[in-house]
This record gives sequence, structure tokens and C-alpha cells, in this order.
Amino acid sequence: MLSLFQYNWQVREDWLNWCQSISEEEFHKDRIGGMKSIKETLIHIIDCELLWLNSMVEKTIFCETRNSINQLKDIRAYSAFVKSHTKYFIEQLTSENENRIIEVKRRDGTILHFTQKKILAHMITHEVHHIGQLSIWARELQLKPISSDLIIRNYD
Repeated sequence: MLSLFQYNWQVREDWLNWCQSISEEEFHKDRIGGMKSIKETLIHIIDCELLWLNSMVEKTIFCETRNSINQLKDIRAYSAFVKSHTKYFIEQLTSENENRIIEVKRRDGTILHFTQKKILAHMITHEVHHIGQLSIWARELQLKPISSDLIIRNYD
């Protein structure tokens, strides 16, 4: 499963590099769909990775600088912080623990139960979903999107 996270992190890094080619205005501009802007969509991807990771770890991981993120460099730092914690968790995960049931309380108070393996799969596909939105916005800007073609990437 780590290899699919490495794939996502590589694609995310490529998108962060791609963002250097657009203006600050385009980076922050409200758009249709996604999380309303390129900046907010990138932050959302990382937020969700941390949120789901925190559902599986014993001690909550907190990023002290989370609420002050506004620039691309801040997003890079946040991404690196979360990636390091996610990578460590996955590297320590045993096959027996993949089937450990995690109780998740939704905002409406509903309690759901998932295996750690299912949560990790969701974390992977969630990022892929939002990468598609970034690709649409890139095309709207008449720019080439980052290729997310897994088969041609070396990410292990």
C-alpha cells in the first residue's frame, strides 16, 4: 500500500511544482467545483490525509502551523509534515493490523466502522479524485495538467 501513497505524493509534488507556473491570483482564485480554489484543494487533500491518519493512530498528530497556511511554501511544508507521519504509520503497519476495526464518528454523530486497510484505500482514492479536479482547472487555464498516469511513473 505504501507504493500507492508514494505515487500520490509524487503526483502531489509535481502539482506543487506546477503551481509555481501560475500567478498568485490564479492560485487563490475561486473556481467551480472542488474546494473552490487550487490552493484550498491542495490543502484539503493534505487535511484529509491527516484526518484519516489521526483516526488510526493512538496519539493525535497536530500541525501547529496548519491555520497559517496561505502560500505555496506553506502547503509544501504541511505536505512534508503529513507525509512523514503517514509514511511512518504505514511502514509500522502489520498485516494483522490492516484488519483492525476503527470507529469513526461523523459530524452528525453517526458512528461508522472501517478496517484500517479500507481507510488507507480511501485516503489513496480521495487524493486521486481531487487531482482530477486540478487537471480540469489546468485545462481551463490553457495549461497542460500533470500526468497522473500510474503505469508510466516510477514511484517506488
